Amino acid sequence: MTTGLTKILHGEQATLAFAATLAPVVTAGGLIFLQGTLGAGKTALSRGLIHAMGHIGPVKSPTYTLVEDYPLKQVHVYHFDLYRLGDPEELEFMGIRDYIDGDALCLIEWPDKGYGVLPAADLTIELQDLGDARRIILQAGSERAEGWLQQLAANDAELESLQADGAAD
Repeated sequence: MTTGLTKILHGEQATLAFAATLAPVVTAGGLIFLQGTLGAGKTALSRGLIHAMGHIGPVKSPTYTLVEDYPLKQVHVYHFDLYRLGDPEELEFMGIRDYIDGDALCLIEWPDKGYGVLPAADLTIELQDLGDARRIILQAGSERAEGWLQQLAANDAELESLQADGAAD
């Protein structure tokens, strides 16, 4: 059973490319926590994911609005940034359960700010700044996310096989 997956990404283009591989895997919706320090790439990953799912136009950081809404063809995406949240109870006042209890895909940056109110994530993605690269650690928190990670691992194996075949030519 695949409970975790780790990748090293070199540059923002690699982060956006990874987001594009993740997009088709998470179209059924779910809850994804994005963790990492300021500047680790949480918003870049979110932007890449939302664009890969079909959004045309800018993807704004929800730092000041708390949530940005993207009603897309395959899934409704809510992008949260809880960095400026004063108290987790504020999430109850804004109706957080209405967002996360449906079929939407919810991306939540700084989920620790909502501790005690937010349910467990399907998938936690931790981004670590390595200077010239990012380490991305994906950790499944549900059976749904186990399936996502299995799909990603299978896609990686297929890509490596194709690259090996191309190198042999």
